[in-house]
Amino acid sequence: MSCSAYVISISSQESGCVAQRTYNRKMAVEAKAEAVDLETAVSEVSTTDSLAKMQPTKLQRQSSFRRGGVIPTAICLSKAAIGAGVLSVSVHAAEVGALYQLACLMLGGMLTVLSIRCRGQWSTVFLVHIDNPYPKALKWMISVASIETKKWSFEDVCEELFHPVMSIFTGFMNACVCLGSAAGYLIVCGQVFVVIFQADNATRNLFVVLVGIFVCCPMALARHVGFMRHLAALSVGALILLVIVVAWYMGDRGIDESVTTENFLLGPGGATFITYMNSINNMIFAYNNQFNVPQLTGELTPEPSRNGMTKVALLSTSISFLLYASVSILGVLAFGVAENQKDSLILDLMPVRKEIHVLISLIAVMFSVLTCFQFHIYPVRQFLAYLVRKARGRSSDDEKTDVVYFGRSLTRWYDIFCALGSVCLVVLIAVVITSLRAMLDFIGAFGAAYISFMVPPMWIIALRRKDEKNFSWFSREILFSVSFLALGLFLFVFGTYSAILPILGL
Repeated sequence: MSCSAYVISISSQESGCVAQRTYNRKMAVEAKAEAVDLETAVSEVSTTDSLAKMQPTKLQRQSSFRRGGVIPTAICLSKAAIGAGVLSVSVHAAEVGALYQLACLMLGGMLTVLSIRCRGQWSTVFLVHIDNPYPKALKWMISVASIETKKWSFEDVCEELFHPVMSIFTGFMNACVCLGSAAGYLIVCGQVFVVIFQADNATRNLFVVLVGIFVCCPMALARHVGFMRHLAALSVGALILLVIVVAWYMGDRGIDESVTTENFLLGPGGATFITYMNSINNMIFAYNNQFNVPQLTGELTPEPSRNGMTKVALLSTSISFLLYASVSILGVLAFGVAENQKDSLILDLMPVRKEIHVLISLIAVMFSVLTCFQFHIYPVRQFLAYLVRKARGRSSDDEKTDVVYFGRSLTRWYDIFCALGSVCLVVLIAVVITSLRAMLDFIGAFGAAYISFMVPPMWIIALRRKDEKNFSWFSREILFSVSFLALGLFLFVFGTYSAILPILGL
């Protein structure tokens, strides 16, 4: 080999070695970067507050039932609606007939999903366009306002769009609805206890107090609504068990002798305007879950989105409608019409309470309504937290800079005290008031109509008015919002009037 050829060979070998070392260093840097990314991802998973913000990666897949997922959020939202109301819908169906009741339930579902509004084609209200979600995708009014303002409570959104006075009034109304609903759940627990053990009123009141202290107080302290997702899924299953038991009762004893084709479909007759209005009030309460929407919107992962809340709303409303419709039809067929129906299905099942499957279903109902308790206490906590923040001159994002006592911020301590105080107030209401039906009718009319059908369209109008160049009172979106607001005002005024009359004995 010549000298020049030898030199070229040595140079080629050295170049290859340099290239190999460069490649090895590059691979080592990439491996280190991947290790750092993985370590960061694991660190984020271990931190609860970062879980909702973590993006799914190839290294780690998120569970479909994680906190903030579409399915668990929909179940939580449906559970916020399906509680004590499912126990009294058949009472109203027995008075006004199955056709009117089903029409009310369909109307309630549409109005709830029309808190999901549509740009463009209004005929696509119940269609979800996955491939092309905009502009035809459905959008929940409340979630739209929460996402656009980046606020996750009724009080904060109202302050952003209106005035603190509006925030306080709306928060007060929301708190009234939720306190009454939570009291209704404890009333149901008291009814179950009376049915099972044939207890007197004093023992029933003691049981309600004990449940409030040892069950409701610990549950009310959860930081996030999504924490309840597993219990919510189980409690929906508990109510399905109740539907099965009612169907068994009808199959075992046959259709009640008071039921005919005519009075089943149209009612027994003699129903007044007040009766029909109270049926609508019950429908409003049956679908009332809007108070949890801002919080659940903020907990959506990987980030809050309109399309995600669209799927949540449709799924949760469908679950609610199926349960309410099933109980309405089976309850009338099994227990009869008009006066044959008692205050709730719990009392209707009293004659067969010793049957083991009936006993299990009653205990399951108690578990189910107690699960609802957290969803209704949380908005009360938000309202009280808002008042405390205003009194202290702090904003909603200042907890990290707050003073710490015993490992918790002062903001969190105030939240704990407010939660416990709210539970005590609910227990007091449940001990004083024992009629579930009167409670639910009044709540549905007074507070739920305002929160569900008046506040959301006002938010949309206020949001659009910020865009002064393109705002028009005659646009389809604004005209629809005004119409929605007018309907809510009607339900609020006349519904409250019709709900108060039976309470006053008029």
